Amino acid sequence: MKIFMYRYGSLCEPDVISTFKRLGFNVDEETSEIYNKNMLPSECVQLVYHRLAQGDCSFVFTINFFPWLSDVCNILKLPYLSLIVDSPVLELYSNSLRNSCNRIFLFDNELYKEFAPKNPSCVFHMPLATNCVRNDEVINRTSDETKEKYACDISFIGSTYEEKCPFNKANLPEYEKGYADALIEAQLKVYGYNFIENIITDDFADIFLQCTPDSYRFPKGYEGSNKALVAQQYISVKVAEQERLRALRMLSDSFNVDMYTGSDTSSMPNIHNRGFAKSLTEMPIIFSQSKINLNITAKSIRSGLSLRIFDVLGCGGFLITNYQAELPYFFEIGTDLVAYESLEHLKELCEYYLCHEEERESIARSGYEKVKNMHTYDVRLLQMLELAFPANNILM
Repeated sequence: MKIFMYRYGSLCEPDVISTFKRLGFNVDEETSEIYNKNMLPSECVQLVYHRLAQGDCSFVFTINFFPWLSDVCNILKLPYLSLIVDSPVLELYSNSLRNSCNRIFLFDNELYKEFAPKNPSCVFHMPLATNCVRNDEVINRTSDETKEKYACDISFIGSTYEEKCPFNKANLPEYEKGYADALIEAQLKVYGYNFIENIITDDFADIFLQCTPDSYRFPKGYEGSNKALVAQQYISVKVAEQERLRALRMLSDSFNVDMYTGSDTSSMPNIHNRGFAKSLTEMPIIFSQSKINLNITAKSIRSGLSLRIFDVLGCGGFLITNYQAELPYFFEIGTDLVAYESLEHLKELCEYYLCHEEERESIARSGYEKVKNMHTYDVRLLQMLELAFPANNILM
């Protein structure tokens, strides 16, 4: 059985492809956008339409949602499966979300509640996953000498968001600036609930966009509001930036903290900036060799679990993450992983688990077994196929 996978360079794509092949599918890949990020939707349509019109593919699959591809699939009456792994994904506000060909899987339940009413039978809630097969292979073939190179007390892989936070370009009037700063400080104190979109007004959102150079605007045919745009694309990213900067500065002042990033860390003089980590070959080793792995979820992820949670646990790493509303639905806190609810709590947990090795290793083992049994791509893709094609078993 053949499927068509349109690729743009997501880190999840190789794992999805290898899993589909392991499940017995032939995968026809289109990779042009990986190498040319300036392709227009019209060019993309021309690129794939005739290939799909041949009718030899059972369905189309992408990481994240492409409205133009959904429209093509709708014309050809070809099922289109889309796994959302980022937030925000503003393309979800496109009218193309309503196409009957869609089978869209959202990892954040708040996103699901927002978008499911627009296409109730074609939008699903589905957590993310990891590739334990690849993780184990990378770790098992790594020499002890190389593992020692990546060993550390506390590690964090990711951006501070400073260099890609569009909020920082806003030139707001004094009142609106004070309002936004107060809102950010309030959200920083709350874990498990993002209230920004519920608090800001339409007038504030309009003023914000007017005062932000080159601010994004929803294209024609999109149903998004300025409130949603400002809350998710601007203010939530600023909250994430501040949480990461404050948490990493605080921890690096008291502990040995390695950070793998391309961000400027000069404001955190005690951090050990190790530069970028290669996702497929270095990250599994870092996760497995760090005594404590940190996850600081972007606030634009309102309730769901970020990919880093599954990847850390899927490498046998011990994880301390911020609390998210969906965390108790998929993991047992204190048994599979550990969650913090304030920066002070985070520091206390780091102090405790650096001194309790057996307990730390026991939690890491439990988290790994949970992910290996319930949250691999093999499990997740089968779940997606069952929801996408409930009337028949597409693997038969």
